[in-house]
Amino acid sequence: MDDIRITNTPYDDVFRTLLNDCGSLIIPVINEVFGEDYSGEEKIIFSPNEHFLNQQSGNEEERITDSSFKILGKEPKKYHLECQSGTDNSMLIRFFEYDTQIALDEGEIRGNVLTVTFPHSAVLFLRCGSSTPDKLRVRMVTPGGNVEYDILVMKTQRYTIEEIFEKKLLLLIPFYIFTHEKRFEEYEKDEAGLQALRQEYEEIKNKLEELVNKGVISEFTRRTIIEMSNKVLEHIAKKYDSVREGVKSVMGGKVLEYEAKTILREGIKQGIEQGMEQGIEQGIEQGREQGIKGTVSILKNLGVPSRTILVEIRDQYNLSEEAAKKYL
Repeated sequence: MDDIRITNTPYDDVFRTLLNDCGSLIIPVINEVFGEDYSGEEKIIFSPNEHFLNQQSGNEEERITDSSFKILGKEPKKYHLECQSGTDNSMLIRFFEYDTQIALDEGEIRGNVLTVTFPHSAVLFLRCGSSTPDKLRVRMVTPGGNVEYDILVMKTQRYTIEEIFEKKLLLLIPFYIFTHEKRFEEYEKDEAGLQALRQEYEEIKNKLEELVNKGVISEFTRRTIIEMSNKVLEHIAKKYDSVREGVKSVMGGKVLEYEAKTILREGIKQGIEQGMEQGIEQGIEQGREQGIKGTVSILKNLGVPSRTILVEIRDQYNLSEEAAKKYL
Protein backbone atom coordinates (compact mmCIF):
# COMPACT_ATOMS: atom_id res chain seq x y z
CA MET A 1 0.00 0.00 0.00
CA ASP A 2 1.34 3.45 -0.88
CA ASP A 3 1.79 5.69 2.16
CA ILE A 4 0.12 8.89 0.95
CA ARG A 5 -1.32 11.49 3.29
CA ILE A 6 -3.07 14.77 2.75
CA THR A 7 -1.08 17.48 4.52
CA ASN A 8 -3.01 19.07 7.38
CA THR A 9 -2.76 22.68 8.48
CA PRO A 10 -2.37 23.80 12.11
CA TYR A 11 -6.02 24.86 11.97
CA ASP A 12 -7.11 21.29 11.18
CA ASP A 13 -5.02 20.08 14.10
CA VAL A 14 -6.61 22.61 16.46
CA PHE A 15 -10.10 21.66 15.29
CA ARG A 16 -9.46 17.94 15.83
CA THR A 17 -7.82 18.56 19.21
CA LEU A 18 -10.86 20.50 20.41
CA LEU A 19 -13.17 17.70 19.31
CA ASN A 20 -10.98 14.98 20.77
CA ASP A 21 -10.40 16.66 24.14
CA CYS A 22 -13.66 18.64 24.53
CA GLY A 23 -16.13 16.74 22.35
CA SER A 24 -19.24 18.29 23.89
CA LEU A 25 -18.33 21.65 22.31
CA ILE A 26 -19.50 20.29 18.96
CA ILE A 27 -23.16 19.98 20.06
CA PRO A 28 -24.02 23.72 19.87
CA VAL A 29 -22.27 23.90 16.47
CA ILE A 30 -24.43 21.04 15.18
CA ASN A 31 -27.54 22.79 16.54
CA GLU A 32 -26.53 26.01 14.76
CA VAL A 33 -25.61 24.48 11.40
CA PHE A 34 -28.27 21.79 11.06
CA GLY A 35 -31.10 23.37 13.07
CA GLU A 36 -31.06 20.56 15.61
CA ASP A 37 -32.20 20.87 19.20
CA TYR A 38 -29.73 18.70 21.10
CA SER A 39 -29.58 19.39 24.83
CA GLY A 40 -25.87 18.72 25.18
CA GLU A 41 -26.44 15.59 27.27
CA GLU A 42 -26.43 13.28 24.25
CA LYS A 43 -23.70 10.66 23.83
CA ILE A 44 -21.22 11.35 21.01
CA ILE A 45 -19.38 8.45 19.38
CA PHE A 46 -16.40 9.53 17.31
CA SER A 47 -15.25 7.42 14.38
CA PRO A 48 -11.63 6.90 13.33
CA ASN A 49 -10.35 9.87 11.29
CA GLU A 50 -8.32 7.69 8.92
CA HIS A 51 -10.05 6.31 5.83
CA PHE A 52 -8.46 4.26 3.08
CA LEU A 53 -9.77 5.05 -0.39
CA ASN A 54 -9.33 2.60 -3.23
CA GLN A 55 -7.74 4.19 -6.29
CA GLN A 56 -8.10 3.15 -9.93
CA SER A 57 -4.45 2.02 -9.88
CA GLY A 58 -5.31 -0.56 -7.24
CA ASN A 59 -3.46 1.30 -4.50
CA GLU A 60 -5.07 2.62 -1.36
CA GLU A 61 -4.77 6.27 -0.37
CA GLU A 62 -5.08 7.28 3.26
CA ARG A 63 -7.18 10.37 3.89
CA ILE A 64 -7.71 12.13 7.21
CA THR A 65 -11.14 13.58 7.90
CA ASP A 66 -11.45 16.39 10.42
CA SER A 67 -14.40 14.87 12.22
CA SER A 68 -16.81 12.01 11.73
CA PHE A 69 -19.13 11.09 14.59
CA LYS A 70 -22.56 9.87 15.61
CA ILE A 71 -24.88 11.63 18.06
CA LEU A 72 -27.28 9.40 19.95
CA GLY A 73 -30.33 11.63 20.30
CA LYS A 74 -33.94 10.62 19.78
CA GLU A 75 -32.58 8.82 16.74
CA PRO A 76 -28.90 8.18 15.97
CA LYS A 77 -27.47 10.56 13.33
CA LYS A 78 -24.10 10.56 11.63
CA TYR A 79 -22.26 13.82 10.98
CA HIS A 80 -19.16 14.78 9.05
CA LEU A 81 -17.51 18.17 9.58
CA GLU A 82 -14.47 19.66 7.89
CA CYS A 83 -12.59 22.80 8.91
CA GLN A 84 -11.31 24.83 5.94
CA SER A 85 -9.34 28.08 5.90
CA GLY A 86 -10.89 28.83 2.48
CA THR A 87 -12.52 27.28 -0.57
CA ASP A 88 -10.64 25.19 -3.12
CA ASN A 89 -11.71 23.31 -6.22
CA SER A 90 -10.96 19.86 -4.84
CA MET A 91 -12.98 20.24 -1.65
CA LEU A 92 -16.24 18.87 -3.04
CA ILE A 93 -14.42 15.82 -4.39
CA ARG A 94 -12.85 15.18 -0.99
CA PHE A 95 -16.21 15.58 0.72
CA PHE A 96 -17.82 13.03 -1.58
CA GLU A 97 -14.94 10.61 -1.06
CA TYR A 98 -15.14 10.94 2.72
CA ASP A 99 -18.94 10.77 2.84
CA THR A 100 -18.97 7.66 0.65
CA GLN A 101 -16.37 5.93 2.78
CA ILE A 102 -18.15 6.90 6.01
CA ALA A 103 -21.38 5.46 4.56
CA LEU A 104 -19.62 2.26 3.48
CA ASP A 105 -18.03 1.79 6.90
CA GLU A 106 -21.48 1.00 8.30
CA GLY A 107 -23.06 -0.33 5.13
CA GLU A 108 -25.48 -3.20 5.57
CA ILE A 109 -26.20 -6.02 3.14
CA ARG A 110 -29.50 -7.83 3.42
CA GLY A 111 -30.17 -10.35 0.75
CA ASN A 112 -28.99 -8.71 -2.47
CA VAL A 113 -29.43 -5.13 -1.23
CA LEU A 114 -26.64 -2.92 0.05
CA THR A 115 -27.89 -0.04 2.19
CA VAL A 116 -25.54 2.85 2.93
CA THR A 117 -26.42 5.90 5.05
CA PHE A 118 -24.61 9.10 4.17
CA PRO A 119 -23.72 11.46 7.02
CA HIS A 120 -25.07 14.97 7.47
CA SER A 121 -22.13 17.03 6.21
CA ALA A 122 -20.96 20.58 6.77
CA VAL A 123 -17.86 22.72 6.36
CA LEU A 124 -16.60 25.44 8.71
CA PHE A 125 -14.96 28.20 6.67
CA LEU A 126 -12.46 30.18 8.71
CA ARG A 127 -12.15 32.79 5.96
CA CYS A 128 -15.03 33.98 3.83
CA GLY A 129 -15.82 36.64 1.27
CA SER A 130 -18.57 37.69 -1.10
CA SER A 131 -17.96 34.61 -3.28
CA THR A 132 -18.08 32.11 -0.42
CA PRO A 133 -21.16 29.93 -0.99
CA ASP A 134 -23.88 29.42 1.61
CA LYS A 135 -23.99 25.72 0.82
CA LEU A 136 -22.37 23.15 -1.44
CA ARG A 137 -24.16 20.38 -3.31
CA VAL A 138 -23.35 16.87 -4.46
CA ARG A 139 -25.44 15.46 -7.30
CA MET A 140 -25.26 11.75 -8.21
CA VAL A 141 -26.62 10.65 -11.56
CA THR A 142 -27.50 6.95 -11.27
CA PRO A 143 -29.30 4.48 -13.56
CA GLY A 144 -32.12 4.57 -11.00
CA GLY A 145 -32.43 8.35 -10.99
CA ASN A 146 -30.65 11.43 -9.67
CA VAL A 147 -29.83 11.91 -6.01
CA GLU A 148 -28.70 15.19 -4.45
CA TYR A 149 -27.61 16.28 -0.99
CA ASP A 150 -26.30 19.53 0.44
CA ILE A 151 -23.12 20.19 2.37
CA LEU A 152 -24.00 23.04 4.71
CA VAL A 153 -21.68 25.97 5.34
CA MET A 154 -20.77 27.76 8.56
CA LYS A 155 -18.85 31.02 8.14
CA THR A 156 -17.02 31.46 11.41
CA GLN A 157 -15.96 35.06 10.67
CA ARG A 158 -19.60 36.15 10.70
CA TYR A 159 -20.05 35.51 14.44
CA THR A 160 -19.48 38.26 17.00
CA ILE A 161 -18.21 37.57 20.52
CA GLU A 162 -21.74 38.14 21.84
CA GLU A 163 -23.22 35.59 19.40
CA ILE A 164 -20.51 33.04 20.17
CA PHE A 165 -21.32 33.08 23.89
CA GLU A 166 -25.08 33.51 23.44
CA LYS A 167 -25.24 30.45 21.18
CA LYS A 168 -22.55 28.57 23.17
CA LEU A 169 -20.33 28.26 20.08
CA LEU A 170 -17.18 28.05 22.19
CA LEU A 171 -15.57 25.82 19.56
CA LEU A 172 -15.21 28.94 17.39
CA ILE A 173 -13.18 30.96 19.93
CA PRO A 174 -9.73 29.77 18.80
CA PHE A 175 -10.63 30.87 15.27
CA TYR A 176 -12.08 34.25 16.25
CA ILE A 177 -8.74 35.91 15.37
CA PHE A 178 -9.57 35.36 11.66
CA THR A 179 -12.10 38.19 12.04
CA HIS A 180 -9.17 40.60 12.51
CA GLU A 181 -6.70 39.06 10.06
CA LYS A 182 -7.00 41.78 7.40
CA ARG A 183 -6.14 44.47 9.97
CA PHE A 184 -2.98 42.92 11.42
CA GLU A 185 -0.70 45.32 9.54
CA GLU A 186 -2.75 48.26 10.79
CA TYR A 187 -2.59 47.02 14.39
CA GLU A 188 1.20 46.81 14.21
CA LYS A 189 1.32 50.58 13.65
CA ASP A 190 -1.79 51.72 15.52
CA GLU A 191 -1.70 51.31 19.31
CA ALA A 192 -5.37 52.29 19.63
CA GLY A 193 -6.44 49.54 17.23
CA LEU A 194 -4.25 47.01 19.01
CA GLN A 195 -5.71 48.03 22.36
CA ALA A 196 -9.23 47.50 21.01
CA LEU A 197 -8.20 44.00 19.92
CA ARG A 198 -6.78 43.27 23.38
CA GLN A 199 -10.03 44.47 24.96
CA GLU A 200 -12.02 42.01 22.86
CA TYR A 201 -9.84 39.16 24.09
CA GLU A 202 -10.13 40.46 27.63
CA GLU A 203 -13.89 40.09 27.20
CA ILE A 204 -13.45 36.54 25.88
CA LYS A 205 -11.20 35.61 28.81
CA ASN A 206 -13.63 37.06 31.37
CA LYS A 207 -16.63 35.32 29.81
CA LEU A 208 -14.80 31.98 29.87
CA GLU A 209 -13.88 32.46 33.52
CA GLU A 210 -17.50 33.30 34.27
CA LEU A 211 -18.64 30.04 32.64
CA VAL A 212 -16.15 28.10 34.77
CA ASN A 213 -17.37 29.82 37.94
CA LYS A 214 -20.97 28.94 37.06
CA GLY A 215 -20.03 25.32 36.41
CA VAL A 216 -21.05 25.52 32.72
CA ILE A 217 -17.60 24.45 31.51
CA SER A 218 -14.63 22.95 33.35
CA GLU A 219 -11.23 24.52 34.01
CA PHE A 220 -9.89 21.87 31.65
CA THR A 221 -12.15 23.04 28.81
CA ARG A 222 -11.31 26.69 29.45
CA ARG A 223 -7.60 25.98 29.35
CA THR A 224 -7.93 23.88 26.19
CA ILE A 225 -9.73 26.74 24.42
CA ILE A 226 -6.97 29.16 25.48
CA GLU A 227 -4.16 26.82 24.41
CA MET A 228 -5.78 26.21 21.03
CA SER A 229 -6.38 29.96 20.58
CA ASN A 230 -2.68 30.56 21.16
CA LYS A 231 -1.75 27.87 18.63
CA VAL A 232 -3.91 29.48 15.94
CA LEU A 233 -2.51 32.87 16.86
CA GLU A 234 1.11 31.68 16.59
CA HIS A 235 0.48 30.55 13.02
CA ILE A 236 -1.80 33.25 11.64
CA ALA A 237 0.12 36.17 13.19
CA LYS A 238 3.66 34.81 12.96
CA LYS A 239 4.77 37.95 11.04
CA TYR A 240 3.04 40.38 13.42
CA ASP A 241 4.81 40.46 16.77
CA SER A 242 2.65 43.15 18.38
CA VAL A 243 -0.60 41.36 17.50
CA ARG A 244 0.71 37.98 18.64
CA GLU A 245 2.20 39.15 21.91
CA GLY A 246 -0.68 41.56 22.61
CA VAL A 247 -3.34 38.85 22.46
CA LYS A 248 -1.22 36.27 24.29
CA SER A 249 -0.57 38.73 27.12
CA VAL A 250 -4.33 38.87 27.68
CA MET A 251 -5.23 35.21 27.19
CA GLY A 252 -2.38 33.92 29.34
CA GLY A 253 0.60 31.71 28.69
CA LYS A 254 2.08 29.27 31.19
CA VAL A 255 -0.30 26.95 33.02
CA LEU A 256 -0.59 28.01 36.67
CA GLU A 257 -0.14 25.46 39.45
CA TYR A 258 -3.82 25.31 40.46
CA GLU A 259 -4.82 24.96 36.78
CA ALA A 260 -2.28 22.17 36.26
CA LYS A 261 -3.75 20.10 39.10
CA THR A 262 -7.28 20.48 37.77
CA ILE A 263 -6.18 19.78 34.20
CA LEU A 264 -4.35 16.62 35.29
CA ARG A 265 -7.42 15.27 37.09
CA GLU A 266 -9.81 16.08 34.28
CA GLY A 267 -7.41 15.01 31.53
CA ILE A 268 -6.87 11.63 33.15
CA LYS A 269 -10.62 11.22 33.75
CA GLN A 270 -11.35 12.04 30.10
CA GLY A 271 -8.63 9.68 28.87
CA ILE A 272 -10.07 6.87 30.98
CA GLU A 273 -13.60 7.57 29.68
CA GLN A 274 -12.33 7.51 26.09
CA GLY A 275 -10.65 4.20 26.85
CA MET A 276 -13.86 2.75 28.27
CA GLU A 277 -15.76 3.77 25.13
CA GLN A 278 -13.08 2.25 22.92
CA GLY A 279 -13.22 -0.87 25.10
CA ILE A 280 -16.93 -1.26 24.48
CA GLU A 281 -16.42 -0.85 20.73
CA GLN A 282 -13.12 -2.72 20.21
CA GLY A 283 -12.40 -4.89 23.24
CA ILE A 284 -11.20 -4.13 26.76
CA GLU A 285 -7.44 -4.40 26.14
CA GLN A 286 -7.50 -2.17 23.08
CA GLY A 287 -9.77 0.25 24.94
CA ARG A 288 -7.25 0.49 27.78
CA GLU A 289 -4.49 1.14 25.24
CA GLN A 290 -6.52 3.91 23.62
CA GLY A 291 -7.35 5.36 27.02
CA ILE A 292 -3.66 5.69 27.93
CA LYS A 293 -2.83 7.24 24.55
CA GLY A 294 -5.78 9.61 24.89
CA THR A 295 -4.63 10.72 28.34
CA VAL A 296 -1.08 11.37 27.09
CA SER A 297 -2.37 13.30 24.06
CA ILE A 298 -4.69 15.49 26.13
CA LEU A 299 -2.02 16.37 28.70
CA LYS A 300 0.60 17.04 26.03
CA ASN A 301 -1.73 19.38 24.17
CA LEU A 302 -2.12 21.40 27.35
CA GLY A 303 1.62 21.71 27.92
CA VAL A 304 1.88 19.42 30.96
CA PRO A 305 5.58 18.43 31.44
CA SER A 306 6.52 14.96 30.16
CA ARG A 307 7.82 13.81 33.55
CA THR A 308 4.50 14.71 35.18
CA ILE A 309 2.59 12.83 32.48
CA LEU A 310 4.87 9.83 32.94
CA VAL A 311 4.22 9.67 36.69
CA GLU A 312 0.47 10.14 36.29
CA ILE A 313 -0.09 7.42 33.67
CA ARG A 314 2.25 5.08 35.56
CA ASP A 315 0.22 5.44 38.74
CA GLN A 316 -3.26 5.71 37.21
CA TYR A 317 -2.86 2.72 34.87
CA ASN A 318 -0.58 0.64 37.14
CA LEU A 319 2.30 0.58 34.62
CA SER A 320 5.99 -0.01 35.13
CA GLU A 321 8.32 2.93 34.51
CA GLU A 322 9.51 1.38 31.22
CA ALA A 323 5.99 0.64 30.02
CA ALA A 324 4.87 4.20 30.80
CA LYS A 325 7.84 5.66 28.89
CA LYS A 326 6.72 3.95 25.68
CA TYR A 327 3.58 6.08 25.61
CA LEU A 328 5.64 9.27 25.58
